Amino acid sequence: MVYYYIIGAIVIVLILLIIGFITRKKYYKEIDKLEAWKIDIMNRPVVDELGKVKQLNMTGETEEMFERWRKAWDDIVAVELPDIEDYLFDSEEFTDKYRFKMAKESNMKIETILKNVEAKIENILGELHELIGSEEESRVEIEELNKKYKMLKKTLLIQRHVYGKSIHNLESKLEEVSAKISLFNELTEHGDYLQAREVVIVLKEKIQTLIDKIEKIPELITEVSTILPSQLTEIEDGLKEMSDQGFILDHLQVEKELENIKTSLKSYTELLEKTEINEVESGIKDLKDKIDVLYELLEKEVQAKHFIQKNQAETKNSLIGMKETNEQIKHETDFVMQSYQLLEGELEIPNSLDKQLTKLIKRFEALEIKIMEDRSAYTILSTDLTDIREEIEKIKQDQQEFTLHLQNLRKDELEAREKLTELKKKVSDTLKIISKSNIPGLPNEFELFMEQVHENIQDVFKCLNEKPLNIKAIQTYLQHAIEAVDSLYNQTNELVETVVLVEKVIQYGNRYRARNSKLAEGLRRAEEHFRSYEYQMALEEAATAVEEVEPGAIKHIEDIIHNDEI
Repeated sequence: MVYYYIIGAIVIVLILLIIGFITRKKYYKEIDKLEAWKIDIMNRPVVDELGKVKQLNMTGETEEMFERWRKAWDDIVAVELPDIEDYLFDSEEFTDKYRFKMAKESNMKIETILKNVEAKIENILGELHELIGSEEESRVEIEELNKKYKMLKKTLLIQRHVYGKSIHNLESKLEEVSAKISLFNELTEHGDYLQAREVVIVLKEKIQTLIDKIEKIPELITEVSTILPSQLTEIEDGLKEMSDQGFILDHLQVEKELENIKTSLKSYTELLEKTEINEVESGIKDLKDKIDVLYELLEKEVQAKHFIQKNQAETKNSLIGMKETNEQIKHETDFVMQSYQLLEGELEIPNSLDKQLTKLIKRFEALEIKIMEDRSAYTILSTDLTDIREEIEKIKQDQQEFTLHLQNLRKDELEAREKLTELKKKVSDTLKIISKSNIPGLPNEFELFMEQVHENIQDVFKCLNEKPLNIKAIQTYLQHAIEAVDSLYNQTNELVETVVLVEKVIQYGNRYRARNSKLAEGLRRAEEHFRSYEYQMALEEAATAVEEVEPGAIKHIEDIIHNDEI
């Protein structure tokens, strides 16, 4: 028993030793990793990067930043990295002695210090690169800005006359640019590269704004002082000329709009002197739109006058002609009424057209008075004339449609008589079909339908012999007669076909009659229906009887009949 206890104790000790060995190996790896991190930090090219700063003017802002970076690096190298070395030694010693908790705490301190050192180095290098980058970028850009400045200065010197009073403001802004360039040079000499970079950014914006103004102001001055005023003068001259010619233009308020435009041009001239081009650009666009509207309004007045001169006499002649046409329509209506009946609404059409024409003529006469008085705008007068002409076209269309209706009454009568003759012939052909077919007799309902067809035809005949004729009634009765005759013709053909089929089926069934009593009884009933002129019932009885004996016989019989007809 003691032996087992000893073995168990040995196993537990071995397990603990293995666990301790593995754990210690893990901590050694962490220490090696922290050691490598420390060496990597020590090898960072901070000193080399700081050396690049010495190539700049080591004064002012640059000198202050350089001293701050150097001191921070010295602290890292002289204080923080040696502290890390001590902690690494402690971690190794704790690990060797299996004091893992103490080793873990020591490693955490090392990691915290390394992270802080890493952050400090990144901050140093970031600020350093920003300083050097700003200096390089500013040096390149200032050269280009100097070229633009010289170009602008040369432009203002050579083309001074095209800028008018705005030249003083432009020169002032150019001096501001020059002052900024001088400030940049001064800051650069004092090593204040970051402040110099800010100056470059402002300088770029100022020069670009100045370029825009120098490019656009001459054109804007031309628009404000020459082009737009000349258009206003042209409109004023046109306005005076049109007034002398009798145009009424007060409703357009052109003079008021012209004054508003002139006031705007004056304000834009003052803005250009201050080189404020954005408001002037948008304002000029609005003024051009307003001027275009004025041109369009005056042009419409001229076009309206031409329209009146061209169409006034023609409109008057159209009204006179339409009045005469309406009198002819009245006479023709009275004449037609002797032979044809007109609906109540149709009788009112000539009088209604006459009232519309009278009203329209009075309206036109009032318009002529306004034109003679020469106190109304031509656009207003032309609108009235256009409305009158549209009404004329509408009335003219109504006149044409009613005249055509009167003319079609005789045409409708002749067509109805021709159709009646065709119906009579079709009925005659139907009777011939019945006669040739040797049908034993006709069913009662068929005879009644024939009588109805004759009555329908007679109704049309009576209507055509009335005086005056009622065309609407004739067409209604005629349509009923057409439908009845077509139906009679179709029913007659179906009746004859049924009779022929019944006879053939009975004949075909007679071959089985002597030896099949049920078929014989079916054929007997079919023959009774046939003698009573009940041909459809006869066909059903005979077909049922034969099909029971010989399925498909009816189809065979129909094919024989079809081939005989062919």
